Amino acid sequence: MRVVIADDSVLLREGLVRLVEEEGSEVVAAVGDGPSLVRAVAEHRPDVAVVDVRMPPTHTDEGLRAAVAARAVVPGTAVLVLSQYVEVAYADELLADGRGGVGYLLKDRVTDLDAFLAALTGVAAGGTVLDPQVVAQLFARRRADDPVRRLTPREREVLELLAEGASNAAIARRLVVTGGAVEKHTQRIFAKLGLAPDEDRNSRVLATLAYLRS
Repeated sequence: MRVVIADDSVLLREGLVRLVEEEGSEVVAAVGDGPSLVRAVAEHRPDVAVVDVRMPPTHTDEGLRAAVAARAVVPGTAVLVLSQYVEVAYADELLADGRGGVGYLLKDRVTDLDAFLAALTGVAAGGTVLDPQVVAQLFARRRADDPVRRLTPREREVLELLAEGASNAAIARRLVVTGGAVEKHTQRIFAKLGLAPDEDRNSRVLATLAYLRS
C-alpha cells in the first residue's frame, strides 16, 4: 500500500510515517500543508492519503479542502481524515461524491494501532470508516423528519456499524446474528432511506451520507 501523509505537526507526521512503514506499507510523501498534499497526490497517485483537517495558514479546514481538491485531481483517491474534534460537515463533504474510500478518525484513535491500521486498510479498499464518536454525535442530533427515525432499533444498530466501516461479517459477530440476517437488515435500511440499487454507486456510502445529512 502506497501512502501520502499530510500533517503540519512534525512529531505526529514522522510518527505516522514510522507506524505505516513498520506495517509494511510505503510512505511515498510526507508533507505539512494543503497545496503540498495536492501536489503529492497528483505526482504519486497513492492508494490512500492520511490528512489532518487543520493545517497552515489558518488552521481551520485547509486539510479538508486539500483532500477534496486531491480527489478532484485524482478521482478515487482514498482519504483518511484525522481531526482533534468531531466536525461532521467535513465527513459529509468528502462523502458527497458517493465513491467511498473515505475515513474520519479522531486523532486519539491513532493510539489504538489496530483500529488505525484497520481503518487505513479499509479506506484504501474503498470502504467508509467513521469514528464511533462521530457516529454517536450523529444519533444525538436526529431531526424530527429524519428518515433514519423510520428504522427499527436493530436497523439503527446495523446502520451505526455500517457507518463505522464494519463488514457484514463483523456486524454479524458484534450483534450475534447470522450473516443472512445482517443482509436482510441492510436491504431494509436501504429501502427505508430511499436508496435504490445503483451499480455505479456504493449503497453503503449513500446510506452513510444520508445518515450524515439527516
